[in-house]
Amino acid sequence: MAIKKYEALVIGAGLAGIAAARELHAAGVDLLLLDKRKRVGGRMATRRIGQGAADHGAQFFTAESPEFQALVDGWEAEGFAYLWDIGWSTGSFTDNEGPDHTHYAVSGGMSRLMEHLAVDLPTETAVSVVAVRQIDGGWEAEAKDGSRYRSSGLILTPPPPQALQLLRAGDVHLSPMDAEILEQLTYSSTITGIFRIEGEVTIPAPGAVHRPAEPLPWIADNRQKKVSPEETVVTINSNGNYASRYWDAPEVEIIETMKSVLLHYLKPGSRISESQIKRWRYAFPMRTHSQRTLRASGTPPLYFAGDAFHGPLIEGAWLSGKAAATALLADPEFRMATKSGR
Repeated sequence: MAIKKYEALVIGAGLAGIAAARELHAAGVDLLLLDKRKRVGGRMATRRIGQGAADHGAQFFTAESPEFQALVDGWEAEGFAYLWDIGWSTGSFTDNEGPDHTHYAVSGGMSRLMEHLAVDLPTETAVSVVAVRQIDGGWEAEAKDGSRYRSSGLILTPPPPQALQLLRAGDVHLSPMDAEILEQLTYSSTITGIFRIEGEVTIPAPGAVHRPAEPLPWIADNRQKKVSPEETVVTINSNGNYASRYWDAPEVEIIETMKSVLLHYLKPGSRISESQIKRWRYAFPMRTHSQRTLRASGTPPLYFAGDAFHGPLIEGAWLSGKAAATALLADPEFRMATKSGR
């Protein structure tokens, strides 16, 4: 197959990858955004079920920095994000954050926002990269189908365990310090269930039950969240201990444990008509890097970004991707190798 060449490659079309690609695209860089899934968004994901839909990854986001708040304000003005709740004191939420801690959701689901943010970006989805190797003055990414992509600069946004696996497959040896930093960025898993309901549920406003001490701490009504206006669809998220226990269990067993909790929130006469399970191996960073991005030393321009860099929140992922792109644009090696050095 022909080798495709670009000035920059961004691997991973989750929030960090999209943020990085948007920054590079705005600067006029010839780039390509790659993702193994059929749709962009990563854990900012919405899944159809029957005539309804459910956010089955990230459930909401906050905005704590002026920079990200300005971005969210723009999404709100465009009809995507909306203020879902202030603090956890409303309805069923536990009072574990301040009353001014705002939580946003997306009308139509998280995927709708991600597709909007990526619409103008040069993107290839359903491309499973299996190895990343260093070539003379740059990088080559090899896909499972044999396709190859080359670039002067590279931004890796998959969770660090996956990024390291790609580099090892390409026989790339990071410095001991860089390798140690990335190997310490570990994750907790989660298992998500989505349930289509014929009838109604008793989940109180604003549409979620948050039970931090329980194995299944999060139960959300996607109809109240404005994700599923046509049908009632409920999302249940597990904690890490539950995910470890049931990771290899048959789906029917996982569904039954979740149903036993969900039944308490069904109105009389309502029933569960359809169920789906999604496993997220890298759901929540347990340890994070102190900086927004990491530049690999002793290699052509290579930057790491994602939710494990200076904050395991959606806001952190976006700011990390943007920081990686900003650093790449200022990188002397990258500027010398590309038109961005003009």
